[in-house]
This record gives sequence, C-alpha cells and structure tokens, in this order.
Amino acid sequence: MALRRQSAILAVLLAPVTMFLGVFFLLPLLIIALFSFLTPGLYGGVEWAFYHWNYGRIFGWADGIMEVYEPVYLQILGRSLGYAALTVMLCLILCYPVAFWVSRLPARWRLVFLFLITLPFFSSLIVRLYAWLLILKPSGILNTVLMATGLISEPLEILYSPAAVVLGMVYVMIPFMFLPLFASVDNLDRAQVEASMDLGGNRLQTFVKVILPQTLPGIMGGAVIVFIPSVGNFIVPDILGGAKGLMIGNLVEQQFLSARNWPFGAALSMIIMSVVLFVLLIAVTRARRGQP
Repeated sequence: MALRRQSAILAVLLAPVTMFLGVFFLLPLLIIALFSFLTPGLYGGVEWAFYHWNYGRIFGWADGIMEVYEPVYLQILGRSLGYAALTVMLCLILCYPVAFWVSRLPARWRLVFLFLITLPFFSSLIVRLYAWLLILKPSGILNTVLMATGLISEPLEILYSPAAVVLGMVYVMIPFMFLPLFASVDNLDRAQVEASMDLGGNRLQTFVKVILPQTLPGIMGGAVIVFIPSVGNFIVPDILGGAKGLMIGNLVEQQFLSARNWPFGAALSMIIMSVVLFVLLIAVTRARRGQP
C-alpha cells in the first residue's frame, strides 16, 4: 500500500515535467522527423508527399534529377565531429589540472574561482564572440601586440579560419567542462592516493590506477556536455569561421532560413540528433558498466 502511494506521489510530481518535455521537446522532434520525409515546397515549406531523397542527397542515393548527391554534406558533418572532438580534448587538457589546483584552495577562494568560471554567463554570447572578433582580426589586439614585440613581421590570418572556430568553441565550452570535472576532483578520496604512494606506487601509477578511475565520471560527463552542443553549434562558426569554418549547424540554419528547404534542413537536423543519441548511448552504457 505504501509503495503504491509513493508511486502515485512520484507520478504527480513528475507529471508537469513530463508534459512540458512532451509538448516542447518530443512533439517538435516528431514534427522535424516527419518533415524530413516530406517533399520540399516550391516556394518553401513542405508538400505532404513521401520523399526519401532528402537523406539520399546526403548519403548517396539521390535521384540525380531533382536531387543530386553532394559529398560536401558528409564532409561538413565530418568537420563538425572533428571540431567537436578537438574542442572536448582541448577543454579537458585546460580544465583537468586547473580543477586539481582549485580543489586545493581554501573554501573562500574556491568560491571566488567558481564565480569567475561562471562569470561569462552574465553577458551575451554574441557580445563575447564579437570581442574575439576584435582580438583576432588582422588589425586586432593580438596582431598589434605580436607585431609591437617583434614576434611577427606581418599580421596572422587567424580570423575566419578553423583555428578561430575551435578557439571560440573552447572559450564558450570551458565552463561546461570545468564544473563536472571540479565536482569529481573535489570528491576524490585523498586517502586512497596517499595509500598508493605509501605502498610504493609512483606518480604515474597512482594517477592511472587511483585518480583517473575516480575522476572518470566527471571526465565523461564534461565530454558529453561539451561534445553535444559543439556538434550543432552555428553561432561561433558564423561569427569567427566564415566560409572556411562552416559546420552542420550553419547548414541547417541556411536550409531553414535562406534556402527555405525545410525537409532537407529537417533531415540534417535528424542526423545531428542521431549523433547526439549515439554519444549519449555510449556514455550511459559505459557509465553503467563502470568502464572508461
């Protein structure tokens, strides 16, 4: 009887969240999935007729008349995955040692540093990215300083390049990597680390066998949180990347707003969603097994 009552209370508490997700997440997702199999309208929108060529245009079974297979779409998808993976790696390299350093600070200074990490959220992302635009452009702050110090003789072409896109995404995603890492490092059992050192383990052995397994949940959590929005990011490539930094998120934006080919944009969106679900499936599976 008590179990039924608890189940009923849990169902009542979860009902608002379930309804909200159903209306504002699952329903739009189903609409996008449906649109991806419909015919593009002549002047935008959709026509209610089955049309699988939207995916064929991407993966190679286009009819060759109305739709033509272009390998560039897979290249853009591969570029997006590569940029996202590189962003994860760079964020991890930057945040992992800093998380250990912050965890050793006094409680007051720890709170100050955590506040500084979250400080960028208090300003608009567009404003922050345009600040990077002023820093990276040929006549910007970076090139001016480097040329004034004599390190370079002519301005570096960083803006509107893949390097600018990755740099911008790392800047945006660092807080999302740092916070899960810090939570994991802060809960690290220091007694096990000391025991490993006392039993003759060197620094590398202690890290691999004691520290890494304990901080692995934070690493995986941060990697997933950074990777997923990085794959579909379109604001950073649009401002800092130009044509050389085009990612699949920009392609989706163009199809919905400029080309007005909603079904093809929906097909690209479903590919992004499939990648996201695949990454989440791997993360959940390995988290359940306790494997790296």
